[in-house]
Amino acid sequence: MTLILSHSDVERLLDRAEVFAAIERAHADLADGAAAAPAPPAMSSGATAFIPMVATARSAAAAGVKLLADLPVNRERGLPVQRSAILVTSAETGECEALLDGRLITATRTAAASAVATKYLARNDSTVLGVVGAGALAVEHVRAIAQILELQTVLVWSRSGTTVEAFRHRLADLGVAVKAMESPEAVTRAADVLCTLTPSRDPIVLGEWFGEGLHVNAVGAPPRADHREIDGVGMRRARVVVDSAATTLTKSGESLLAIAEGAITETDVSTELGDVITGRRAGRVSDLDITLYNSVGIGLQDLVTARILIDRARTVGVGTEVDLSR
Repeated sequence: MTLILSHSDVERLLDRAEVFAAIERAHADLADGAAAAPAPPAMSSGATAFIPMVATARSAAAAGVKLLADLPVNRERGLPVQRSAILVTSAETGECEALLDGRLITATRTAAASAVATKYLARNDSTVLGVVGAGALAVEHVRAIAQILELQTVLVWSRSGTTVEAFRHRLADLGVAVKAMESPEAVTRAADVLCTLTPSRDPIVLGEWFGEGLHVNAVGAPPRADHREIDGVGMRRARVVVDSAATTLTKSGESLLAIAEGAITETDVSTELGDVITGRRAGRVSDLDITLYNSVGIGLQDLVTARILIDRARTVGVGTEVDLSR
């Protein structure tokens, strides 16, 4: 039987602490060879990009593929720019175990990965979180990172004041002061940890604004080689850690454009998050280091999150079971 989980099913089942632990383990497994997440190809139809993100993990006893559709034209239609669905197949029987809506899974696992990176790369005394962008992904990031750091203040910038007020309202339960800032520069200069969460094509944050000790999670740019939020100076000034070197060198505009400009080399984006978690490579060496996690997103993050949801759904009886063989 194949389990179908809708967005509302996922929302009901999701445990963010479990997702954090699964993402941390998954990146360690990737470094240890117990999981695989090859760089995905990109297929285009006009301005739309289709990206099949595949992975397998022993811990999940499964293989998975998320088909991500990136459709810039949907912004004008009032529809989500990115849509996705995740297919999970048993490594033991080859059966299609489940089909899950990818929207909330993607946002939650992305924020969890940034929180894992923050755990290993930010200064331990970091208390001020800056976010550039104030949408749903920004809310997820604040919630995830608040579990890692003792946050006192969240600084936020968005082009829309209405979005900032909605952001503030959705985080009211955390008891953390939320302060609207006048520019991305103001957020960057005042933050201990910075998350960039915009679908920007051109740099919205400049490396000349980076202060000593800053940690940056560069997250928002879509997986397209011509989009980036951080300029080449920022990539050069930071000690860069990536989710997957192979994926970064095919899908990250942050890295590819900085390499093309001569600001960095491929070697500068060869340290993966799993390498830092397992101690194979250094992340932050001193409190003065500037560190940057270049998040592109990999199918392994989706797979291990889906595994949690599938197991819980079958335990509590959530979702729809379908016999595809009939």
